[in-house]
Amino acid sequence: MWLLMNKHIHSTSTRKEENKLLDKLKDFSSRFFVTGEPMIYGADVAILLTLAGIIFVLTYLKKWKWLWREWLTTVDHKKIGIMYMLSSLLMLFRGGVDALLMRIQLAFPQWHFLDSNHYNEIFTTHGTIMILFMAMPLMFAFFNIVVPLQIGARDVAYPFLNAVSFWLFFFGAMLFNLSFVIGGSPDAGWLSYPPLSGMQFSPGPGQDFYIWGIQISGIGSLASGINFIMTILKMRAPGMKLMHMPLFTWSVLASCIIIIFAFPVLTVTLALLFIDRFFDGHLFTMTGGGNPMMYINLIWMWGHPEVYIVVLPAFGIFSEIVATFSQKKIFGYKSMVFSMMIISVLSYFTWVHHFFTMGAGANVNVFFAITTMAIGIPTGVKVFNWLFTMFRGRIQMTQPMLWTIAFIPCFVVGGATGVMLSAAPADYQYHNSYFLVAHFHQVLIGGVVFGFFAGLYYWWPKMFGFKLNDRLGKWAFWTWNIGFYVCFMPQYALGFMGMTRRIYTYDFDMGWGPLNVISTVGAFFMGIGFIFQAWQILHGIKYGERDVTGDPWNGRTLEWSIPSPPPHYNFAVIPTVTGQDAWWTIKEERKKKKAKETAAFSPIHMPKNSGIPFIMAVFWFIAGFGLTFHWVWMAIFGLTGVGACLLARSFQYNSDYYIPVDEIRHTEDSVGRVG
Repeated sequence: MWLLMNKHIHSTSTRKEENKLLDKLKDFSSRFFVTGEPMIYGADVAILLTLAGIIFVLTYLKKWKWLWREWLTTVDHKKIGIMYMLSSLLMLFRGGVDALLMRIQLAFPQWHFLDSNHYNEIFTTHGTIMILFMAMPLMFAFFNIVVPLQIGARDVAYPFLNAVSFWLFFFGAMLFNLSFVIGGSPDAGWLSYPPLSGMQFSPGPGQDFYIWGIQISGIGSLASGINFIMTILKMRAPGMKLMHMPLFTWSVLASCIIIIFAFPVLTVTLALLFIDRFFDGHLFTMTGGGNPMMYINLIWMWGHPEVYIVVLPAFGIFSEIVATFSQKKIFGYKSMVFSMMIISVLSYFTWVHHFFTMGAGANVNVFFAITTMAIGIPTGVKVFNWLFTMFRGRIQMTQPMLWTIAFIPCFVVGGATGVMLSAAPADYQYHNSYFLVAHFHQVLIGGVVFGFFAGLYYWWPKMFGFKLNDRLGKWAFWTWNIGFYVCFMPQYALGFMGMTRRIYTYDFDMGWGPLNVISTVGAFFMGIGFIFQAWQILHGIKYGERDVTGDPWNGRTLEWSIPSPPPHYNFAVIPTVTGQDAWWTIKEERKKKKAKETAAFSPIHMPKNSGIPFIMAVFWFIAGFGLTFHWVWMAIFGLTGVGACLLARSFQYNSDYYIPVDEIRHTEDSVGRVG
């Protein structure tokens, strides 16, 4: 009897321990995974199905080695650029879906499609993704694909660092996006002002996902800025003086100068915010002796130059397209160069216009109002230069040119509303209203996104060797543009009517409802435009017109002098440059000589692929994940792995090779380039 009772007591205590363990596991799962939202469950299923599909295809086609050898370990700037581009388009889809969800809620607030917390999360992730994980990587895609080709280089200055930059961006973006299904998304706004981003109001891991996703990605952005400054300054073809460089390359140089001074500010700002959250630092907590205005100043010391970081390369793209399809030299080349460099300096002296209403004082407001107005002058110079380039030119209305022409009136309106906002007294009325929302979307979509779309269409044949379908492209163009104006023009009126930013519900009888419905219809039109672009790409892969000349647009710069897609080494023989529009000059000289020159090849020095950048970024991801959940052991493991990768690289001596002459001749002969 005693044995039976003892056995019963033992089994009961074991069941209690098992139940307690099960309860702890359930509690951990409920806090670790995001639950309770049907859309989240749908996303979980979609993510699992996508991963399963990718794994199945790679396994079935036996492509794992190919993936590792050709893409995950590549240091080829062209492949890195393509990976940046594909990642950016995926982020455009994610950010666009967020925008549509917000617009549905605002069009029909009585439906309660989103609750307040979910709306704040989507509001935060939309802005962060579109600026840092869509616009920035698409910009770096063009840096990688175009700049070495335009300056006659075979690669960037630091190919290994270039691969590190991409993988840091990629895993930083993945860490940020993971918050959608694990831990919970950040919800303090896309710039995360304290006290909303402090532990009192954001106690979960969402805000730390924000900090470390951006920190890891930002390290890669800073490294890219350094890399491309050195590439442009030190690797130009013989004879290419600074004032012979294409304007897109000049725009990249101006953008990178801003990057190397602005991104350290972002790194320090987010580090201070993490100290507040992790170490209870109270740097930005007023009750603890801190000051949230310090954070707001710091974040905008990065945030406003960031606008020019992404818009300057778009200006460079428009300059290349206008010259090519007007079949003329760009009007006012020197003034274009000087205006871009002036913007790169003035961009650091405008940040306070984001908080004129916060009591900085009249003298401070006057200074920053004047600098904000002044920066419109070099911007206006470029618009007039493009118009004068088109004047009496033989304009070809190609897809890149359509997006360029659409940009001009759109950006003029954006610039005019920016000048309205720069007037401090008027800004007291406009500030934090939907007028401001309309303005920055006018500039960032009409300037940056339209510019990058123009660049995609322009350089697509060079990247992939085929053109995108013209008819589908025009459908995409018109749905995007009509949708843009239908979406954002009503928002100016809503701002004047008193509708504020960050609002998620309102009384439909206030008169805001009809304009919000119209704005939402426009947003869906832009979504349809994106679908047409995806269709274009899929159609072009099978049916696209192949580029067999390497110069489908009769281009003016050196990237059009080599086959499409370019060979691994870019140039079999480095060209000699004698002035602006180097390729146009070479073509004119060849017409006069009427003879094909025979190339004299020599072995080409190239960097070897390396798996270290990918592995290092994985360790950064592990460290960031550990810091997000305050698991110090995981953070230490990840950072130790990063250190080990750096150590391994320092002992990697055999990191380059030579392409033999026979291989170069065979490659050139296969595309009809050997005389």
